[in-house]
Amino acid sequence: MPRSPESAIVNGVSDLEFRAHLPWQGGAIQLRQAVMETWQTPYDEQRYGHSRRRAVLLAWLIRLPLLGATAIIMLFLLAALYLALHQLQFARLIYPGVSAFGIDLSGMTHQQAMAALAARFTYGESAVFTFRDGERFWQRTAAELGVSYDPLQTVEAAFKIGRGGNLLENLREQGDAWLNGASVQPIIVFDQSRAAALLNQIAAEINRPVHDAALILNGTQVIATASQIGREVDVEATLGMLRQAILTLTTGAEIPLVIRETQPAVRDVEEAAAKVRAALSSPIQLYLPVTREGDPGPWQVSIEFISSLLNIQRVENGDGTARYTVSVNLEPLRAFLAELAPQLRVEPRNARFVFNEARRELLPIEDSLEGRELDIEASLKAFEAAIFRTDNRRVPLSLITIKPAIPSQATALELGITEKIVEATTFFYGSSAERRTNIQVAARRFHGLVIAPGEVFSFNKYVGDISPETGYETGLVIYGDRTIEGVGGGVCQVSTTIFQAAFFGGYPILERHPHGYRVGYYESGTAIANGRRYSAGVGMDATVYAPIIDLKFRNDTPYHILIAVNFMPSKQSLTITFYSTSVGRIVEKIGPRLSNVVPHGKPKYTESPSVRPGEIRQVDFAVDGVDARVWRTIRSLDGQILVSNEEFFSRYVPWSAQFLVAPGHAPRQR
Repeated sequence: MPRSPESAIVNGVSDLEFRAHLPWQGGAIQLRQAVMETWQTPYDEQRYGHSRRRAVLLAWLIRLPLLGATAIIMLFLLAALYLALHQLQFARLIYPGVSAFGIDLSGMTHQQAMAALAARFTYGESAVFTFRDGERFWQRTAAELGVSYDPLQTVEAAFKIGRGGNLLENLREQGDAWLNGASVQPIIVFDQSRAAALLNQIAAEINRPVHDAALILNGTQVIATASQIGREVDVEATLGMLRQAILTLTTGAEIPLVIRETQPAVRDVEEAAAKVRAALSSPIQLYLPVTREGDPGPWQVSIEFISSLLNIQRVENGDGTARYTVSVNLEPLRAFLAELAPQLRVEPRNARFVFNEARRELLPIEDSLEGRELDIEASLKAFEAAIFRTDNRRVPLSLITIKPAIPSQATALELGITEKIVEATTFFYGSSAERRTNIQVAARRFHGLVIAPGEVFSFNKYVGDISPETGYETGLVIYGDRTIEGVGGGVCQVSTTIFQAAFFGGYPILERHPHGYRVGYYESGTAIANGRRYSAGVGMDATVYAPIIDLKFRNDTPYHILIAVNFMPSKQSLTITFYSTSVGRIVEKIGPRLSNVVPHGKPKYTESPSVRPGEIRQVDFAVDGVDARVWRTIRSLDGQILVSNEEFFSRYVPWSAQFLVAPGHAPRQR
C-alpha cells in the first residue's frame, strides 16, 4: 500500500538519518539542519502542517539521548584517564587518607612512612606498668616487658590499603580512605617470654611456701613455730591482665598481681603450747593426805619426768585442717605407783579380845584398825588433772580404806564365840631363859586373835619377823644335825601347842611339819576337848621356819574362833585355848605307832665363846631316830564318822647329845 507523502517524509528522514548520520560524530548537526530545511518548505507548511511539526519533535527526541551518551562516554574516558594517572602516581606511595599513630601517611614512600612512625612511637619507654601486691609495688616499662613496635609491618599494612582486591574493590578502598580516612592499627610485638621472666623475678620476692604451725618438745624446752600462709604469683593470670593493657596501648596502668594463697592445715598451736608450758612450769609433789608413823613420802615428780610423760600428737580434723593435742602417758607413773603401793599398804587389824566365860562376853584388849591401800587409778587421774595447772602443784595420793573384818564393837553373839572348844598345854621344863623369853614373845602374837569362818590360819602370818628388833633373843636352835645358838629358839613351842589345839579341836590341818628329831618338850603336852582329856606323845609336834615351813589349819565351822594364850613361867607351861561354838564333834587319837628305830650316835661338841675354858654345857640330849604314825578319827555326837583314820606321819633322825665347850677345848672323838 502506497504511503502518504507525510508518512514517507518522516519515515524517510528518520530512516535516513539513523542509517547515514548516527555513526558519525557530526550526524546530530546535519540531522538538525535537514529538519530545519524541511520545516521551511512551503509545501510542508501548507500541505502537511501539523505532521511536519511532529517530525521535528521526534527528531529532537532522537537527538537528545545521542548527545547524553556522548557526554557520558567522554566523562568516563576522562575519569578513566584520571584514575590511570592516579594509579601511576601512587604506584609506590601510600594512598591519600591513610594514617597510623595519628600521622597522615598520604603520599609517603615506605622509607618516609617508617621514618615518620619511628619518630612518633615512644610507647615502649613512656608506658610504665605498676605491678602491685598490697603496699609493695614494682614498676617496669613496656620495653622491659618485651613490648616493641614493628614499623615495617605497620607500613606494609598502610601500603596495602587500596591494593588488596580487584580494580573495583581497590578503587572503593582508595575512595573511602580519601573521603573518610583509614587508620592503620600499629603492629605491636609483645614478647611474653620476657614479661614472664620479669614476673618470675618479682614472684621470687613474693612466693613463699605454706608452713603449718608446729609444736616440738625438746627435753623440757617447748618450741612452738608459727604457721605461714603459702603465697604464689600466678604468672599466667597476671600475664593475661598485662596482655589486655598492652592491646589497648594503655600507659600508666596498674596491674594487681594475681596471687594464689594456700592456708596452712595447722594455723595455731598456742593453746597446745600453753598446756605443755603449764605442765612443765614446776615439779609436782605427791603426798599422803593422812600419814601414819613410818609412812614414806612426799615424792617429788621432776620436770624432766613430767616431760617424758607428755605426748604431743597432730590430729587431722577431716576438713583439711589439723590441730595438736597434748595428752599424758601415765604408764611410767603407773609403774612407779605400783612399786610404791606395797609400801603404803596397811593391812586392817582386827580387834583382839579375851572371853569372859562367866558373862559370856568379849572384852577388847586391842582395838581394830582400818587398813588402807593405794588406789592407783584414782591417783593417776588426780595427777592427770593437776599436770596442766600452774597453781597448786601438790597432788594427794588416793587411798582406799579397808575396813577390819572384826571391829572393836563386835560382840560374842555376833561372832559366835560362846564357849571353850579346846585347851592344849605344853611344857618347857629345863628351857633357858632366852628360850622362855622367845616362847613368851611368840605366844603374845596370838593372844586374842580371832579366826573367821572359812579362814585359813597361818602361823607365819601372825608370828611376824623373828629378830632381835622384834623382841626375840639368841638361844639354841636346831640347824642340820646340830643344836647351835640362833635367834628365835622356842618359837616352835608355840606352833606345836597351837597344832595340838587344832588337832584335838577337830579342825582340818592343811600344813604341818615334824621336827628333825624328837623333842621332849612337845611329847608331854595335854589337851582337853568336849570334856575329854588327851595326851600328846610322840609325833604331835609342829616346826615352823618362815617363810618356807608353816603351820596351817582351816576354821571349817560357821563360827569365829578366839585364841587365848596363857604363858605361865611358874609352871613352865604354855596353854592355848580356842573359844567358839561347838559343832558337836569328838576327836579320837590313835597312836603313836613307832617303827624303824635308829640308835643315836656319839655326843657332839660345839665350840662357843660363851663357854669358859674347862666348862662343858649340855644343850641337848641323845635320842634315837624313829618313824611315828598318829591317826585321827572325828565323829559327831551321835557317833557318825566325819573323818576316818587321818594319818600324821613323822620321821625323826637319830640325835646325839649336844655339848658346848670353850674354843679349842673340844674333846677328841674316838
